[in-house]
Order: sequence, then C-alpha cells, then structure tokens
Amino acid sequence: MKKFFKYIVPIIVFIELNACHKIDVTPTSLYTSDVFPQTEEQFQALIGPVYTSLRGHFALTYFFVSECSTDEAILPAYGGNWYDGASYANLHWHTWTADHNWITTAWDDATGLVGTCNQTLYLLDEAADGDTKNTSLAEVRAMRAYAYWELMDLFGGVPLDTTYPSTGLQAKASREEVFNFVESELEAAIPYLETDVDASTYGKPTKYFAYALLARLYLNAEIYTGTSRYDDCIAACDTIINSGMYSVQPRSTYLDMFYPDNGPSTQTEFIFAIPYDASVSSGYLFYARYDLNRNLGMKYGYVGSTVGTNVDPIVNQTTGNGLVNSKPSGPRATLSSFLNYFLEDTNDIRLSQWLYGPQYWDDGNPIQVATTNLGYNQFYSGTDGSDTYIYDLSIDTAIQLRQSTSLFDCGNDEIAWNQGARNIKFYPDASSSTRNQNNDAPVFRYSEILLTKAEAILRGGTATSGQTALSLVNEIRDNRSTSSQWTSVSLEELYEERCRELDWECVHRTDMIRFGKFEDIYGFKTNTDTYRRLFPIPTTALTTNSLLVQNTGY
Repeated sequence: MKKFFKYIVPIIVFIELNACHKIDVTPTSLYTSDVFPQTEEQFQALIGPVYTSLRGHFALTYFFVSECSTDEAILPAYGGNWYDGASYANLHWHTWTADHNWITTAWDDATGLVGTCNQTLYLLDEAADGDTKNTSLAEVRAMRAYAYWELMDLFGGVPLDTTYPSTGLQAKASREEVFNFVESELEAAIPYLETDVDASTYGKPTKYFAYALLARLYLNAEIYTGTSRYDDCIAACDTIINSGMYSVQPRSTYLDMFYPDNGPSTQTEFIFAIPYDASVSSGYLFYARYDLNRNLGMKYGYVGSTVGTNVDPIVNQTTGNGLVNSKPSGPRATLSSFLNYFLEDTNDIRLSQWLYGPQYWDDGNPIQVATTNLGYNQFYSGTDGSDTYIYDLSIDTAIQLRQSTSLFDCGNDEIAWNQGARNIKFYPDASSSTRNQNNDAPVFRYSEILLTKAEAILRGGTATSGQTALSLVNEIRDNRSTSSQWTSVSLEELYEERCRELDWECVHRTDMIRFGKFEDIYGFKTNTDTYRRLFPIPTTALTTNSLLVQNTGY
C-alpha cells in the first residue's frame, strides 16, 4: 500500500461520531481503559476518525469555498450542466446567502471535525497515562485547533464547544476569543508533539504542524483581531526553518511533489499532508474530474481511458484496438488574469502545471477532436450543421458566458468546454480505476513558511538569521525558474509569488483578504462588499442554535 492508512481507519467506538451528538447520553464503549488503547497502533486507530473527517472535507468542500470565491478558480455552467442552482456562480459573484450549499457544508464539516475531536479526546482521556497517551492527546488538540482556525477564518466568531458530552447550546465567542483559543491549544500541544519527520509521522500533526498553523495565524492576526503579530509570525517560521527538517524542492522535482505517487519519500516540503489512497477510501480528491479538459482523458489516462494500440487517435471518432474514451467532467478552470502571473516567466517550472493553448500527443502531433459543425459551435447557422467537423484541440485562456450571462453559462459546445486554462498540479492518476486519486494534498508546505516569513518582514517584522524578504523569495525562485534572481521584492510582487507557488492549495482566499483584493472586480464579479470577507452563519446552524447571531451584512 502506498499510503499509511493502517493507522487512519475508523473503528466503532463512539455512540455518535458527528457534531450533532446527543448531549443527554452518557458515552459508552466496548473498549475500556484497561484493555484499549494500549499500543501505538491502537491509539492511532482511535484517532483515525479525526483524519477521516478532514480527508473528506479538505479537497472538496474546503477547496470550493476557498478557491471558487477568488480569482483563482471558476466553475461556470455549460448549457445548464454544472449550474447547480447557481451554487458556483454565487461563489464567483460574491452573492451567496446563508442557504448556500457549499458554505453550509463547510460549516457542517468543520464543526463536525470539532465534534469528532471532542469525542476522541474524551475516549483518550480514559486511557492509561503515558507518553503515547500524551502525544495522542496533543495530536487531537492540534487537529481541533486547525478546525477552529478554519471556522474563525471562514465565519469569524463561532461557539467554542470543547467538551464531550456537550454542555448544551453555546453562544458565539468573538473572533479574537477563537484566535486566542487556537493559539493556546497549539502552545499546550507543542511540548508533546513529535519532532520526527518521516513515514511514521507523515499525515499526522507534528510540532512543525503546530508552528506552521501558528505562523499562518499570526500572519493574519491583524485581520482576525485588529492587532499585528509579525514578530511572532517570524519566530514560528524560524522554529521550522532552523529545525533543518525541510528544504525547498528542486526545480527538477517540483511537479513530482503533487503526483499520484507522492508521499514522505518523494518530497522535502510537506509539513503536513492529507494522505489520499483511491484503493482504500473514497477520499474525495478527484481534481482531475473537475480540472482536466474533457477531450484529454485519453492522453492523461483518466479513469482507465487509454489509446490502446491506436496512434494519435481522433477523439470521439477513432474506435477499436483497446481504445477507451472515458471523459472527465472538466468544468473547472482559472481566469486569464490569474494565469498571467505564471506567464510573466516562461522559464518557471510552475507554468507547466497549466493546460492552455494547442494540445499535443506525446509524439508532438496535435490532438484532434471529431464533432459536428453545430457540436463545435452551437450558434452555427449553416445548413450543414450535422456534418462532421474535425478540429485541432486548443484551450482558450479567455472565458466567455456565450449562452447566458445571468445563468453563468458558457454554452454546451466544444468552444465552451475548451475555454479556460486547466490546472493539473495534482496530476491525473492513470492508475486509479475510479475518479478518486492517490495524490496526497499538502495543508502546510515549507515554501509557504519561507513566503510567510518574507511577508511578515515586509509588513514590519524584524528580520532574523540574516534572512531578508528578498533572500527568502529568491530561495524559492532559484528552485522554480532558470531566470535571474530578483534584485528587489515588494508586497505586490510577493503576493504574485504566493499565487504562483501556492495555487490550488486552498490558501488564496485568505491571501486575497489580507492583501485587500478579495472585494476587487475580477472575472464576472462586480460585487465589492467588504463584509463578504466572512461567510454567513448557515441558516441550518441558526435554526439549530438559537444563541447564534448572524454575521454583519447577511
């Protein structure tokens, strides 16, 4: 098995394993402290549902609310396909309400993770005292701190319900109170978290996970609390940098970090990653389903697609000889304005993760697609609309709502489906027989830590260890591009470098808010409301908890 799921497997020990647990039932278990847990494997099995909860959330729900609400990712409709009640349109337009499906799911997922952590901590507390118990408790507290960071970042002030069984309905704590709780929980966990960085700790929160989350917390402290914490941010970064446990991945293997066979032996940057294994669990990392152009399934082997013994087959026309033409859905793209950050330096390896322009088979010949005149262009007005039309596949970086602006619709023809550059950073997994992929998803990477320290210095923090904002940025760029080093760096340039380095890793919304760009006009968005830096408390949550108060503006 490629990944490390032997420790991350749910076991039935909870009365209810979700955030809506009954508060009037005394929790019981088949396992008692004198028999379970005792071994490292048993402790990790008990913690397993915590990781399972995060795995099902991060690359799906959290991606949509974090990225499709920005200029980084857009998911338009295609002749009504993928309209989904304006779900993705409202994320892009910034017109969401308290009933928005993905926002509601993000709330449910994050509060559910908190509930799972609370239950797990209750059961762990029953175990015999010892180092393994202390480390296990610290790991779960760190994961709960992460869940509360998500809630604070997305929704602002939220209830701090930290006991199991719950003592009842909780009122909203202020955003600053949640900030302080996350900080204090991480500080309490750090002395007991592991410092080893190897296969045994891969996919689990280590001491460096805690400092990475603290660095992200402090970098955004002025947004969260009104008070900057840049020196504290730098100190957290320095703990990771000075550990010597991590290094920037070389240019030659940068793309490999995100491939389906990634893991602890393939990269040096993952501080915390979520392991996905398509053969073990439907882990919901299926980026290729959303991001891969639907005419490229055969080239990238999507869900068993193969050219067989055919040489340069015509998509939709060639048959036989083992050819399978399964199509990814392929609705998600990026805006041309975001792609422009990458086009500034054609020597940068990070440009290679984008599919745009003419597409070719591996032998260099153009990929051709067969359709009809009307199938290619639904607005074709000739009398030969049903006649065969074969074209060379090319992905247009511009996106046009050709069918309906109000319905966020590009149309349902080849022109529409070939709009928008596509991201294959998390490279399509040709080994998977389902749409689930084996690519592990990083939550914290070493390059983010270097960029975070650089930004904290530029924003007024004190430089340390002889490192400057410029030297930190160049340390990354030296391993990404063959172009000359930068001779200066501004905050705007640093922002663009974060766009290049951390795209598709669920940090862009937070970055845009911190740089004052979230309310800008981009793509088809014209709404400039600043209150949308916070999402609304979902209607379902308000109905369930009468003590909650809706965020301003909603």
